Amino acid sequence: MHELIKTTDPTTVSAATAYLKAEGIEAFVFDVHMSVLEGSIGIFPRRIMVADDDAARAREIMRLVEIDTVEER
Repeated sequence: MHELIKTTDPTTVSAATAYLKAEGIEAFVFDVHMSVLEGSIGIFPRRIMVADDDAARAREIMRLVEIDTVEER
């Protein structure tokens, strides 16, 4: 799995997963249930993960729609 996006903005999470799905890329949102620990104040970021084989294409899609991605490792 490849970490593509890390954000506290739920709108970015929704938009990014929708763009990826439209292009046939399955995205997995990690850390969604951290709100139980934080009291729903949104301080813990959610991570969008994609399969390693889809990472380059997913990064290109995010670049085209102007959504920032995490640095490649």
